[in-house]
Amino acid sequence: MDVVPVQNPSDLDRFVRYAYHRYRGHPTWVPPLPSDEKARLTPGKNPYFEHAEAALYLATDSGRVVGRIAATVDKNHDAFHSERQAAFGFFEADTSAAAAALFKAAEAWGRSKGAEVMRGPLNFTTNDECGLLIEGFAHRPTLLMPYNVPEYQGWVEAAGFRKAKDLYSFRGKVAPRAPEKFERLAAMVTRRERVVMRPLDMRRFDDELARVKTVYNAAWERNWGFVPMTDAEIDHMAKQLKPAIVPDLVRFAEVDGRPIAFGMVLPDVNEALAKVGGRLFPFGIFRLLWTLPRIRVGRYLAMGVVGEYQKRGIGALLVQDMTHASRVRGGLDAGGQRLGQRHHPRLWLRPDRRVPHLREAAPFVSRPPAPADLPR
Repeated sequence: MDVVPVQNPSDLDRFVRYAYHRYRGHPTWVPPLPSDEKARLTPGKNPYFEHAEAALYLATDSGRVVGRIAATVDKNHDAFHSERQAAFGFFEADTSAAAAALFKAAEAWGRSKGAEVMRGPLNFTTNDECGLLIEGFAHRPTLLMPYNVPEYQGWVEAAGFRKAKDLYSFRGKVAPRAPEKFERLAAMVTRRERVVMRPLDMRRFDDELARVKTVYNAAWERNWGFVPMTDAEIDHMAKQLKPAIVPDLVRFAEVDGRPIAFGMVLPDVNEALAKVGGRLFPFGIFRLLWTLPRIRVGRYLAMGVVGEYQKRGIGALLVQDMTHASRVRGGLDAGGQRLGQRHHPRLWLRPDRRVPHLREAAPFVSRPPAPADLPR
């Protein structure tokens, strides 16, 4: 078995398409669009690479691809967290032997870049798919949520990684109305804090995006694994998500015209992508366009409150407002909200037993190797 770096467009095509081989016939994996995957992995097309670099590797056996991995280092992460981290992501493998060889190559590259710790899976940050699924394999992942086969947990742990954080996502029906106590709390907070809730105005999209920027980094900065997004990264993500945005499902909380919180529910685009199998042409594009407006599952993608207004009930008001907007829009079911460390420091949550949930373990963090294991 050989582990070789991705060096040209042909290699990148093999890297992307290996996932389609790995999950061929798998009922709950959602095939991404190959063109989107290649763009996010290419410097110059993804603004992540303005402050980060990556090495992509393929594991091959007699010329056949049997695994892949990406190793990355991010200057912005290191500056914000005062550490030297390498991350692994986009990991897939056929066998434990291929997995072990890929982890070894990724760690060696990270150490050659001065990294002292490795975490993953991160594709490439906590704003993308992150975490290794260890429960809930029967559920199809929602937008920007990970999926993998059950074997990976054992292979990751066998490579010397240990759990760094538990992440949870939840699925449930949107209730006909919020509990009465919750509605009273939201009304009280609205009066006390003089909060005005409103939807996104698509006619002023650039201005609205500027408001998101003022809230986002201030609201998320204490979340586990957070790295401030650059203006270019926020612009890039907004461009990608804009076709799926429903204005009434993007909510701003304002005080005297100043944004202090925002939340976003997106129709779960994976419902449409699952129907096209990663192929837009010749007929996939028509199926995608037909399915998008008929999606009735929403991903609670983001909810955040700036620091000075946290612990003042604004979060509860935001949840109530977003849930009401989901009901008015047509009864979107809620799925895939990933909860951050800010409000649940250990992330050992006790969900309502009536609500099925997914549990994601990760990112994992490696044990420091013995000196003899360091690459020379």
